[in-house]
Amino acid sequence: MIDRRQFSKGFALAAGAALLAGPGFATAAMASEKFVSTVLVDVESGAAIHRGGPAERRFTPCSTFKFPLAVMGFDSGVLIDPHHPRWDYRPEFQTTMELQKKATDPTIWLKDSIVWYSQELTRKLGEARFRDYVTAFGYGNENVSGNPGKKDGLTQSWLMSSLAISPDEQVAFVRRFLDRKLGVSDHAYEATLASLAQYPAEDGWTLHGKTGSGFVRDAKGAIDRSKPLGWFVGWGEKDGRKVAFARFNLGNQRSKTYGGMIARDAMVKDFARLAAG
Repeated sequence: MIDRRQFSKGFALAAGAALLAGPGFATAAMASEKFVSTVLVDVESGAAIHRGGPAERRFTPCSTFKFPLAVMGFDSGVLIDPHHPRWDYRPEFQTTMELQKKATDPTIWLKDSIVWYSQELTRKLGEARFRDYVTAFGYGNENVSGNPGKKDGLTQSWLMSSLAISPDEQVAFVRRFLDRKLGVSDHAYEATLASLAQYPAEDGWTLHGKTGSGFVRDAKGAIDRSKPLGWFVGWGEKDGRKVAFARFNLGNQRSKTYGGMIARDAMVKDFARLAAG
């Protein structure tokens, strides 16, 4: 089993300098960086099938954090089942994306990556319970403080802010979820499983997972749209076999396609070949 503690020393040596300005913040050394990191691990045995790129490096999880958020929501009772509660969009949520201005339930939330629904969920959890779940899950650096001086961790920490996680740690979380080792109710596992989106892949594989898209921030904390990042995190399933995966890509120029969509499409295309070892 990949454990988050296994990579703390290597991460500190390899990437500590890049994170001095805070998780997701760029430095001069990162200015022209571009890379892809892909990790696949057999869920049952814990054997590494593929590990490419700087898989120990931590970055903001962005909307992949909706996966653990769903577990928190269903365990706490704030979320009831894949289609309840259904919350209406309100103007004060201030989204600029028309796709998000609609009534949303847990399945729609995960499929269409509705940011305001996540923030309503964390507000209902409250700071203490939210923080306790993140710590109990051993999720990345476990830092939910938010942006410096803004006290916005409850609604912003996973959005290019304080919370950070590596591809290795993403896969470790997926394995703990599938092995039911997160310390939550059976309902939380089952409702999350039923709510996550599925994607058919080659050779009979079905992928379950969550995308995430964002940007690196510069040393002053401003979003740098020339540094798009993308995630696709989850597991593949075929004939009873399960393979946990994380795909992360960091670009060095503006893109018309969200980073999460790039990561997802690449993983769907490559999964069967990579899972074969």
